[in-house]
Amino acid sequence: MRRVGVSAAAVLLLVCPPAAAAAKPGVARSDPGVVDLMALRGHAYALIEVPKGTDVRGGTLISRRLGIWRVPTRLAEHIALRAHARAIEPDRVLAPQRSALEPLAGFEWWRAAIGVDRVTPPPAGKRVTVIDTGLDTTHPEFASRPNTTLLNPQSTPPGEEEEHGTAVSSVVAAPENGVGVVGIYPEAALGEWDSGSLFVSDVIAGIDRALNAGPGVINMSFGFDGYDAMLADEIDVAFGTGTLLVAAAGNDFLEGNAEHSPASLHHVLTVAATDAANHSSSFSNRSLAVDLAAPGENIPLAVPTWASPSGYAAGDGTSFSAPLVAGAAAWVWTRRPDLDVTQLFDLMRWSATDIGATGFDEDTGWGLLNVPAALSTTAPAVDPHEPNEDIDEIVAGKLFKAADVPLTSPGRARATLDARLDVTEDPEDVYRLWLPARRRVVVRVAPTDDVDVELWDASTRSVLVTGSARRRHLLAGSGKRGRGVEVVAARNRGGRGKYVFLDVYLPEHGGSSAGYRATITTTH
Repeated sequence: MRRVGVSAAAVLLLVCPPAAAAAKPGVARSDPGVVDLMALRGHAYALIEVPKGTDVRGGTLISRRLGIWRVPTRLAEHIALRAHARAIEPDRVLAPQRSALEPLAGFEWWRAAIGVDRVTPPPAGKRVTVIDTGLDTTHPEFASRPNTTLLNPQSTPPGEEEEHGTAVSSVVAAPENGVGVVGIYPEAALGEWDSGSLFVSDVIAGIDRALNAGPGVINMSFGFDGYDAMLADEIDVAFGTGTLLVAAAGNDFLEGNAEHSPASLHHVLTVAATDAANHSSSFSNRSLAVDLAAPGENIPLAVPTWASPSGYAAGDGTSFSAPLVAGAAAWVWTRRPDLDVTQLFDLMRWSATDIGATGFDEDTGWGLLNVPAALSTTAPAVDPHEPNEDIDEIVAGKLFKAADVPLTSPGRARATLDARLDVTEDPEDVYRLWLPARRRVVVRVAPTDDVDVELWDASTRSVLVTGSARRRHLLAGSGKRGRGVEVVAARNRGGRGKYVFLDVYLPEHGGSSAGYRATITTTH
């Protein structure tokens, strides 16, 4: 899906181009410093992105990797601060994917459904970080649990969904201690970030802190309506540095089936819920963003005693489906440590047991989580250079300190690359190519399904620009329908070499995914 502008926040549960190169839908990121102050109205705090290393007096640093600060709205509106801002957005409130709790009933039926009863989980390995409300560290499941790292102080005051974080964490990693429940990965290295009031800034800060421990898995059982660019950027940074992000799809299918973030964002493994009969749960949200499903009804949970006197309950919700996948992914990654994050991402969904409609469907994605299959199935190839949906992800000093490695360079005139696209997770691939002085570059893209291809000049800020900016910066485009080979070319008539951008993407009229081979040749 293309990026779109921020919608009103609602708290959730839970060289002219040829005619063939049609303008692409979507909205490019605003130029640095362009701020819609109207969007800040009604919000006490704002998020402001400034050049890394800049000190914002009166603010709190949220992401040192991106230079994101949380500031009072009145400070964000100050003209001197706005002049230095790359972006300003309201700091909105999120909410856990709300669940239904009831007295503990039955056994952990989900174990047989996803094959956990047939395999043995490993000792602690890849960390699973739970970003949620606080963990009850006095609970018998967690009071003396090893391999548990508190990334900030934990608090579980009664009410306001404060039992949610403990419940989610128990699904991931409740130990085999002879009492209560057992998580999918009992000995997992467990990280805990108490998101407090659950603002977007709390989530960004939690992701940023989790990345300090190196690549791992992050579980996000919460959401909100709309889109937040800074959260999307932080997730891109996490994925680009090797971390897998898992999110709950949402529980309001019967109340309108709204699109939620972070579940709908690129490079987020989105999990729907199923019942004991392996059918899609009636409440579970449906969309193209769903990657796979996991049990989400009558799930035994550990909860604070103020939520249930016994300290245990059973719950329904995608909030509990997501941590099953997060724990399973950490288990698989611990057993298969050589996997790249792009391989793990696709392995978890493509090894799922197909249920419902044949192949991919919006109810359960690729199917029901299958842990034995994920442990044994041949991993897909690495999807290289991810994330690379737009220019800010591959040039130096934007999302990442270093620029993405170019496909061709002054010492490399030819290159061949195999990659893949997905309509919601990875709809676009942008690469850097070296175009020598007075030379021509030719790109041939052979796809498995319909893709379009474009070449952009070095000065464009985005491959999503429209109107006069598109006409000014687009060097060439090819948009045939079907699986035919797309060919684009551009010549540098100047006396100095330069980098240009290759963009391969899924057109609106195309399919939901495609693989392709790109061949780049530099000629006279």
